[in-house]
Amino acid sequence: MKNSEPISVQEANAMSSLALAHVGDAVYELLVRSMLASRGPAAVNDLHRQTVAYVRAEAQAQTVKRLLPLLSEEETAVYKRGRNSHVHGVPAHANPGEYHSATGLEALLGWLYLTGRQERIRELFDAVTED
Repeated sequence: MKNSEPISVQEANAMSSLALAHVGDAVYELLVRSMLASRGPAAVNDLHRQTVAYVRAEAQAQTVKRLLPLLSEEETAVYKRGRNSHVHGVPAHANPGEYHSATGLEALLGWLYLTGRQERIRELFDAVTED
């Protein structure tokens, strides 16, 4: 991947689901941070606390429940591959099911990002963050 150019679906599918989740974790956190910052002035500590509330595994697992009906067959397959990946540990604050769901979400976002589907990322993010 040169100069942040998108990679092919075949290349993305050849990557490990945990590598996709690694990228997707950053994508999701950036989306959340951008959303919170755009709401207007706030103390940095408040922004951090609110960000953590969105990006922790428990919250991501809830997001997945709203997201799944919106996914295409191909996107669902990527999510499931990430969800079913073998993680090397689960944080104490999350249960394994939540952590696996969060990993699936992150893998999907990483896959979408790497394949150049930022518009789809925004569409899905907006759909699950509407209040």
